[in-house]
Amino acid sequence: MGSHGVFVTGLKKVSLAVMLAGMSANLQAIELLSGFGGDAGFGELAMLQNDDGSSNALNLPFKINFFGQDFSQFFINNNGNISFLSPLSTFTPRAFPVANQPIIAPYWADVDTRTGQTPVPAGSNQVYVASPSADSVVVTWHNVGYFPAQNDKQNNFQLVLQKAPGTTDGSFSAEFRYDRLQWTTGSASGGVNGLGGVPAQAGYDAGDNVNYETLPGSLSYDVLNLVNLSNVSTATPGLWRFSFNNGALPGQTAANAFLPVVVDGAYQFEFNVQLNQPVFIDPLVAVGYDYEVTNGNQFTSVLLPLLAADTDGYAIYALGDLTPGGLLGTVAGGTVFNFATPLTGFTVAGIDTAAMLDPANTTAFVTGLTFLNAGVVQMTQTPITTMVAQVPEPSSYAMLLCGLAGLMAMHRKMRA
Repeated sequence: MGSHGVFVTGLKKVSLAVMLAGMSANLQAIELLSGFGGDAGFGELAMLQNDDGSSNALNLPFKINFFGQDFSQFFINNNGNISFLSPLSTFTPRAFPVANQPIIAPYWADVDTRTGQTPVPAGSNQVYVASPSADSVVVTWHNVGYFPAQNDKQNNFQLVLQKAPGTTDGSFSAEFRYDRLQWTTGSASGGVNGLGGVPAQAGYDAGDNVNYETLPGSLSYDVLNLVNLSNVSTATPGLWRFSFNNGALPGQTAANAFLPVVVDGAYQFEFNVQLNQPVFIDPLVAVGYDYEVTNGNQFTSVLLPLLAADTDGYAIYALGDLTPGGLLGTVAGGTVFNFATPLTGFTVAGIDTAAMLDPANTTAFVTGLTFLNAGVVQMTQTPITTMVAQVPEPSSYAMLLCGLAGLMAMHRKMRA
């Protein structure tokens, strides 16, 4: 079996952190975009109230390149997703990857917008579409209920497609906005009173059986917690954003890295490793890291960056053992360190505090990893941070870490 490459990068965009804000399924988080006209401010009705229905083919105001396929039309499906080749009436979500159906799904579940016994305000329990500009499309599932025509629990969420500024190659972003999530499952999917059975799934899928991403908690009760999580900012629970640059999915390039979810201080990732294909993920930076595979697979090598202010290289330790007995070796930046035997975890230490790594810096800390086997990798990366009296504030973004100094001053290793 060969080594399968993954690159871990500290590429810091203004939107770079994720936080767990709580576990309440009823927390109202990010506000939905509105002001687009119509009876609820979300634009025109995408379809009449229904169960398992879809819109007609709708024109996109801009071409998108989704995993190498160009699309200028899309279908809005009542069940919390959009598709590109044909309408999708499937009400019980199927675990990604799903063959032959490119799909973007902020909340794929058995939405039923028919009028039931529970009265709802005018404009609620509807699906809307708007194009606020020539560079954007907004689809809103507004206070929607679940099958069979139940609205005692409501989900309020949105999908925003936006053309990447200044591009003509189909580059775009997809944004999921969750204001309220209260139910996971319709009764035809095994749910009782909106819960249980086969819960909702969120993410996107190229329809090629290879490229996809599933959001945390999908197909479990924990999918409700998407309203409390974000891969954008600690200040924006309920907001998720994914960029597709020139057909490349998040994770395929260093400029468009996977973002982690932070749970109990650890950065959690789940991605699908392809043979000889690098995957980029985007954690915060610090003065050291613990790397740990939490489900299958093992690390076989690590490649750490060469920082201008970091001339002494790095120390590689057994996971969490920063003692002489735990030292596996030292390595200069830019040089591959091969583990003597595959490991499920290790610690990188010795990032020079003089580097003053800025978590908003788009090229802050890039780490290359290879794995023993191909397949899905679940791993965590936990920062080792320290306090300093003063840290320069980036001009474009407030510092998210308290500071960097003295490697051994604080070593926090938390696992979900």
